[in-house]
Amino acid sequence: SYGWCISYFAVMASGAVTVPIDREMPAEEISDMVRKANCVSVFYAGDISAKIDFLRQSNPEITDYVAMSGDKGSDADLSLDQVIKAGKDLYASGDRSYYDYEIDPDKLSSVVFTSGTTGKGKGVMLSQTNIARDMILAMPNFSVTDRTMLVLPLHHTYASTVNLVGHYAQNVHIYISSGIKYFQKEMKEFRPKHLILVPLFVETLYKRIWSTAEKNGMTLKLKAMLKMSDRMRKVGIDLRKKLFSSITKNFGGELEFIICGGAALHQDIIDFFDSVGVTILNGYGITECSPLISCNRNKWQKRNSVGTPILEEEVKIIDPETGATLPVGAEGEICVRGVNVMLGYLNDPEATEAAFDSEGYFKTGDYGKLDEDGWIFITGRKKNLIIFSNGKNVYPEEIENEISSIYGVSENVVYAGESVSDPSKEIIVAEIYPDFEALEGHGITDVQSYFNKEIRKVNERMVSYKRVGKVKIRDTEFAKNTTKKIIRYVIDRTID
Repeated sequence: SYGWCISYFAVMASGAVTVPIDREMPAEEISDMVRKANCVSVFYAGDISAKIDFLRQSNPEITDYVAMSGDKGSDADLSLDQVIKAGKDLYASGDRSYYDYEIDPDKLSSVVFTSGTTGKGKGVMLSQTNIARDMILAMPNFSVTDRTMLVLPLHHTYASTVNLVGHYAQNVHIYISSGIKYFQKEMKEFRPKHLILVPLFVETLYKRIWSTAEKNGMTLKLKAMLKMSDRMRKVGIDLRKKLFSSITKNFGGELEFIICGGAALHQDIIDFFDSVGVTILNGYGITECSPLISCNRNKWQKRNSVGTPILEEEVKIIDPETGATLPVGAEGEICVRGVNVMLGYLNDPEATEAAFDSEGYFKTGDYGKLDEDGWIFITGRKKNLIIFSNGKNVYPEEIENEISSIYGVSENVVYAGESVSDPSKEIIVAEIYPDFEALEGHGITDVQSYFNKEIRKVNERMVSYKRVGKVKIRDTEFAKNTTKKIIRYVIDRTID
């Protein structure tokens, strides 16, 4: 909301520390974060009054509650309008303390709790230098337009740093979306020229396009148009705006590109959007790096890469066992050193020390490699790595990427199954949430048999130790955090 945005900037400009919190979290977890960060004031939206009531009872150290929008939870609380008026009155009476406050850009300015898809999150401590320099040094990597939409949750640094700080600094007009339910309608209304999204949004748009084409009997025609357009572009003729206007009008008709990060995005989807005239700039970031580490560029992208590092940032690949720096092209843990790297973890010196190597590089926990030009390619997440007793390592993301291209897959997660009857049994499980409606439209009623057959085809392309041994079909979506990443640690991994 607008109230969240101005509260965030005003609090940091006064020298206080912001603690952005996901309002969708259970009240107990919110209370725990507030306590860990020693918060004394809470800015809230009126529609979570039950959670605010819980905070009042469980956190007596909180002295002020400010309702950013909607009704106040208590007559004792302040509204944001009251706070703004009080500030204006102070200034009118000659109090210039807010404006005269000398900001120390290197002191703690924000504590951001990581989303914790593999376990409980940590409090990442960021300074204004971390946040502002991350954007200043990223700006030369790509050229934003003058109009975008804010659709991602602001408690996450991807939205607060990139969508707010980075865009305000470049005089971009930001339309605040009312929520995912209104996303399609608002794109037509506001006509953004570029968007900041996570893969789930892009994948949803992609599936919706093909679903609409199928319902209208236009699938073969669309495929033919894509092939024709791609061939014509190779000889310098670009007719994408004309050929695919019926598709792009659903994005408002003026969308030029999407900056996408937060998780892996299948290259086929990137290629599709490029074919219809919308460039996908795949990027890479992590909360501990404020968050942006690298991104592809408007006029220069590499297939399957997450781009080049921001300026003045050093990236190396290390052997996760020995810590030795690996040569170009070798696969290992991605490490980052630069002014965008966090101050450390809140009240956790041991975790902070463990997160850095002897040269001061932050160990991201992501596996990947660098090519000869310094472009980053991500293989998978260290915490997701499957390690078998024979020493073989499997990155589940590699297999998930292959499975996602199977028709009818809505979501999938790959993991090592845990056999109840035989603990020594080692097997790779692919758990799939199907697009039941799409499968039914193709006359596929035996979903298990269909995916068993399709997974066998995937296995034929894999070395033996990467082959899926069991396919599990689920009836509901995977649990996700509010940045739309699947929460892996809550998945039941037991197998028959």
